Amino acid sequence: VQLQAFGGGLVQAGGSLRLSCAASGSIFSIDRMGWYRQAPGKERELVASITSGGKPNYTDSVKGRFTISSDNAKNTVYLQMNSLKPEDTAVYYCNAWITNPGALTRSYWGQGTKITVSS
Repeated sequence: VQLQAFGGGLVQAGGSLRLSCAASGSIFSIDRMGWYRQAPGKERELVASITSGGKPNYTDSVKGRFTISSDNAKNTVYLQMNSLKPEDTAVYYCNAWITNPGALTRSYWGQGTKITVSS
């Protein structure tokens, strides 16, 4: 299984970016997908997640600014980020809990994508 993330970059404060992450490989089902981020000198933190049923969850600092969505048919999760702030600067990682055809469920990580928000 692989997770491929797209969409990072440099943006000015107040701007918007959209991240996407597609899962591929030996997948029976995806239970949950989400985005984490890690800023320099800080621990990795959950930004947002969404269940296979479409229930989203957000960390408080991004509520009202970020929207997570998914396309189950494409095994893809998106993160629309609006009103970006310099404190959103971090490396963003896609995560998914995936069950393979052998009924084994585990967590997978995509490569990080860097987002820099300039003030």
